[in-house]
Amino acid sequence: MADTEPDPDAEAVDQTDTRPLDELLDDIYRGQERISQADIYRRAVAAELPAALLTRISALPEGEYAVDEAADLLGGSVA
Repeated sequence: MADTEPDPDAEAVDQTDTRPLDELLDDIYRGQERISQADIYRRAVAAELPAALLTRISALPEGEYAVDEAADLLGGSVA
């Protein structure tokens, strides 16, 4: 008989941990109102964020973003 109970770890695999993203945004927006997508991406690479988060950042249209805009578009949260 097959085990039909859902695997609680299966959901966690699909969801990317955004804590590193939140920490990065907190750090780079300290004292800044708007930052370009290119600068966010450069800092994310330097911080060695996971590939899934780098992919999200690289998919942002070029331009400048306020912290709340970046967090909203990237799936993070504003502290």
